[in-house]
Amino acid sequence: MATILVVDDAKFMRMTLGNMLTSSGHTVVGEAENGAEAVKKYRELKADLVTMDITMPEMDGIEAAKEILNEYPKAKIIMCSAMGQQKIVVEAIECGAKDFIVKPFDEVRVVDAIKRVLGS
Repeated sequence: MATILVVDDAKFMRMTLGNMLTSSGHTVVGEAENGAEAVKKYRELKADLVTMDITMPEMDGIEAAKEILNEYPKAKIIMCSAMGQQKIVVEAIECGAKDFIVKPFDEVRVVDAIKRVLGS
């Protein structure tokens, strides 16, 4: 299965998502709590996939995704957002994110999005 970098400023969200990913057979190779840390970790780990929260301190998910995709155009990033952030989700997809999942996370939706993105 895939190696995944989980990025979210809330430890609880990283844990929740991490548990869903590992129970569906993936390996969480790293976690980051802001965009700057996400970029640094991605350079180190080059995970197969990144789940990226949008709203974070220091550097938000959109900026981090742009930076990662600028350096690694083949990077696969799934944005995570709370309900009602459609405008931001569109911006994320335009900057190169492959998909988005909405909080609170639905395990079936998360696993489907990952399958779809990794298959592309």
